Amino acid sequence: MFVSHTPMAKRSYYISTSIPYVNAAPHIGHALEFVQADVLARYHRRRGDDVFFLTGTDENSLKNVIAAETAKVQVKDWVERLAKVFKNLAQKLSISNNDFIRTSAEKRHIDGAKKLWNACRPEDIYKKKYKGLYCIGCEEFKTMKDLQGGRCEEHPNQDIQEVEEENYFFRLSAYQDRLEKLIADDALLIVPESRKNEILSFIRGGLEDFSISRSRERAKDWGVPVPGDQNQIMYVWVDALSNYITALDYADNGEKYQKYWVGGDNICHLIGKNITRFHAVYWPAILLSAGVRLPQTLFVHGFFTINGQKISKSLGNVIDPFDLIEKYGTDALRYYLLSEIPSHEDGDFSIEKFEARYNGNLANGLGNYAARVLTLAHNANIANWNANVANEEIQEKIKGTRKTVSEKIDDFKLHEALSTIWELISFGDKYINENKPWAKSVEDGSPEQASEARFREITIYNALYILENVAELLKPFLPETADKVLRAIQHSGKNIEVNKLPPLFPRLQ
Repeated sequence: MFVSHTPMAKRSYYISTSIPYVNAAPHIGHALEFVQADVLARYHRRRGDDVFFLTGTDENSLKNVIAAETAKVQVKDWVERLAKVFKNLAQKLSISNNDFIRTSAEKRHIDGAKKLWNACRPEDIYKKKYKGLYCIGCEEFKTMKDLQGGRCEEHPNQDIQEVEEENYFFRLSAYQDRLEKLIADDALLIVPESRKNEILSFIRGGLEDFSISRSRERAKDWGVPVPGDQNQIMYVWVDALSNYITALDYADNGEKYQKYWVGGDNICHLIGKNITRFHAVYWPAILLSAGVRLPQTLFVHGFFTINGQKISKSLGNVIDPFDLIEKYGTDALRYYLLSEIPSHEDGDFSIEKFEARYNGNLANGLGNYAARVLTLAHNANIANWNANVANEEIQEKIKGTRKTVSEKIDDFKLHEALSTIWELISFGDKYINENKPWAKSVEDGSPEQASEARFREITIYNALYILENVAELLKPFLPETADKVLRAIQHSGKNIEVNKLPPLFPRLQ
């Protein structure tokens, strides 16, 4: 019944999230990135693309070591424990990732990170003594202009450390002109435009070479050793960024690396706004030095605030996504994350907003429409399906909705795509209310009664047609809910059997 997309030549689509530190359990911001990437992966699979969806954990940072020491746990045991929690969150959120990379535990990553280091031009890596201000929270050296009152804006509760040691540096300054042109010309597309402009401004301000290693002592003997120098550990970001290719077996020049990266049609990194510089400047420069192709797209999402405040463990306002899933369900959380947060901007979380959207859009909106239509169709005992029954207005509405949803997702405006689907639900509700298929019939056996019965049947068919298309469009967004609706509508040739469902989203009291 659902009108499928126009067949297209099969193309590869590689989508990755950033890999989160495992110094603490995941919060709602991690859930946001998982879900946004999953929508893109599921959407491209529906289009017939050959999708590879990667996520994982960043386990070699100093902040992970400090967290383990604070908990009086071996670092290896700590990162393994937290990696399992992140992997469990992905499963709870119905994330359809193809792979999950762990940077401390997997040989493919360690070997690949070393290979990438060795592949860089020798003149781009040099060693020198350095003294600077270091933020452990950012895992980055800072200049005074980066700080506010001597504090990192991102981690104001952490002391800035003054560090003096000999490290390896990468000659980032050699790539300033090439990076500026790549980004200005959208050869490396940064979405949204505001993030692109921020990066161009940063580049035009002058790029400075940056440290790419730490002493083994300061790294506390944790991380990937620098090839040829066992006294140095790779800087966490150099190590972490390489996961995008090490997971594809870059170390062995494997089949997946050839397919999805070297010969890939579309490579997209989905990241938070706080790490744009690493992905838009450092990572492309390293790839250029190593002779490795660049990704095509960086999709940069905003952040959650909690009741207007930044998420912070010290403020005690961290929201546990597992608690929300347990209480409200996976798709309820997915819906809120995708609808409340504009895809390119920040958004605010509160339980009050969550429950208002749940009752208003899920229980009273999608849930009520599905229940009405499935109950009407079941009670009418409809047995035959006429795919051409929908009138021209309904056909055009669905066609237009499908087109708009595709355009919005292609533009990374996931919240607007979801809103467009809800407009179709409202259209279906209005159609039922105006045509009233439950109205009493006139006298049995009369011509008017037969005509009215046919009218009611067509109305129910049309409402069911709208619902099935809604469910198909919702597959990338609310996969469990979409599957429940589609399983309730069983087709066998021209025959159809419709079953009622328990409430998809029981109304909250």
